[in-house]
Amino acid sequence: MSLDAIKELRELTNCGIIDCKKALSEANGDLQKAKAILRERGLQMALKKSSRVANEGRIETYIHNGNKLGVLLEVNCETDFVARNDAFAAFAKEVAMHVAAMTPKFVRREDVPEALVSAEEDKEAFFKTVVLLEQPFVKEPSKTIQDLLNELVAKMGENIVVGRFIRFKIGE
Repeated sequence: MSLDAIKELRELTNCGIIDCKKALSEANGDLQKAKAILRERGLQMALKKSSRVANEGRIETYIHNGNKLGVLLEVNCETDFVARNDAFAAFAKEVAMHVAAMTPKFVRREDVPEALVSAEEDKEAFFKTVVLLEQPFVKEPSKTIQDLLNELVAKMGENIVVGRFIRFKIGE
């Protein structure tokens, strides 16, 4: 396992050097397997941290060119230290832009009223359309917003949640 491989995996995943080295070792040097191992560890970490209270955070705004579309987004975390972190701020900005572009209606599946769900024939496709965390990320469709959130939780080491959002458009 070379330093170049560790560096490449770190750039791809934003995980720590030691974590990348361990994952590459487990995967016998296979970069894709190591990436999958780190992703699984990130999911496990996110699940462990999901019960912790996230009462800090930031309100992010996004106003689209022409000033006819805007988004207010609340993203919560456990500490103000993380709330001021550049990676946290970048995540919030990316999600706010995503909301502007993709027009989700709800943050999570549990927020969707049962009456709307029961009226849909293809419920999974419906959720991917209206639920923010289940939508493919507009800039990288191979990942969902939930995937991006899980990666950030793994990187920051604390619980992070998308609290709420509102999307304004002139005439709507």
